[in-house]
Amino acid sequence: MPTKTKLSAAALGGTADDTEAAFYEALQRGDIDALMACWSDDDEVFCVHPGGPRLVGTGAIRAAFEQMFANGAIHASPARVRKVESLASAVHNVLERIEVLTPEGARHAFVLATNVYHKTAEGWRMVAHHASPGTAQAPDDLDNTRQTLH
Repeated sequence: MPTKTKLSAAALGGTADDTEAAFYEALQRGDIDALMACWSDDDEVFCVHPGGPRLVGTGAIRAAFEQMFANGAIHASPARVRKVESLASAVHNVLERIEVLTPEGARHAFVLATNVYHKTAEGWRMVAHHASPGTAQAPDDLDNTRQTLH
C-alpha cells in the first residue's frame, strides 16, 4: 500500500492546499513515503523542527522524520491558516495543534509553523517547513498581534 499512498501524494497538482493536506495526513499516519512525496526534489529544501537545527536536503529531512516516526505518528492538525499566494509559490502560516499521548492522558501543544510551496513540473511541492517551539495553550490573539521588530 505505500506505493499507492506515494502515487496519490505525487499526483497532487491542484493546489498548495492539496499538498499541505497530504503532508499533515502523512504525519498523522506516520507514512514517510507519502510525507516525502510532498517535498520538492530540490537540493536546497529545508526544514526546522521546534528547537532543532536547520535540515537541508531531502535526505536530512527524511532521516529526521523517520526518527520522529520511530516513536509513532505525529498527531498534528493545522488551523488558523494565513496564506500569501502567487502563480508559482505559496506561503502558509499555520497554528499546529499537536496531540501527545502521555501516561496521564492526551496532552496538547501548539506550534506556529510556516510552510512554503513551489509549483513544479510535478505539481505543488513543499520547499520549506519551519516550526517554532511549542506552547501549552493556543495564542488567543494570534491574528491580531502586532509586534515591533528591532
